[in-house]
Amino acid sequence: MNWMAIWVTCKLATLTSLTLLIIGLPIAYWLTYSKWRWKFLIESIVALPLVLPPTVLGFYILIAIGPHSPIGRFYTDLVGHPLPFSFQGLLLASILYSLPFAVQPFATAFEQVDRKLIEASWTLGLSKLKTFIHLILPLSTTGLITGVVLSFAHTLGEFGVVLMVGGNIEGITRTVSIEIYDEVQALNYAAAAKTSALLLLVSYAVLLLVYAMNRRVWSVWPQK
Repeated sequence: MNWMAIWVTCKLATLTSLTLLIIGLPIAYWLTYSKWRWKFLIESIVALPLVLPPTVLGFYILIAIGPHSPIGRFYTDLVGHPLPFSFQGLLLASILYSLPFAVQPFATAFEQVDRKLIEASWTLGLSKLKTFIHLILPLSTTGLITGVVLSFAHTLGEFGVVLMVGGNIEGITRTVSIEIYDEVQALNYAAAAKTSALLLLVSYAVLLLVYAMNRRVWSVWPQK
């Protein structure tokens, strides 16, 4: 079992889920409480990775951060090496790919907070920021944990986006999913089976945690 690939995968999943917790909260808050009539355009963009093939998303990310793009040139001039086929580029791609897995549970949790409580908080003189911190967040703990756990688990199994943007560099961008693919290609099924079993156990543990906290992960599922 390639422990270096496991370490890279765990580091990638941890940083991705923590970053999505930071940037996903304001996005989910805006999607939940904004009254802009064209809000569905942003909602569709956020949810796009759910239906877009990973290789397609990876290709467009690769083009967007490549050395010939403004972002790619700026980053290369700043740090001295390009974003593609680096851990930083892989992290950026993972954040974009797992974005809906964090934002949707966050937004669902925010929607379930009683609006009367929010209005009462405003009536008592609390600002929107203080209301968000002291009222909405504590009442949305289950959804927040669900979003973080789902984005972590989703990152563990990434393949198409990882391969397109990060490549297969040992100790830098080689993740568990790519390790399994390489072992299968080399007909080393025993090693692939061990690594796959590890991912299976982790994925099942994540689902147990999510369902134990909240039986309805996505708001589109019917209530029981």
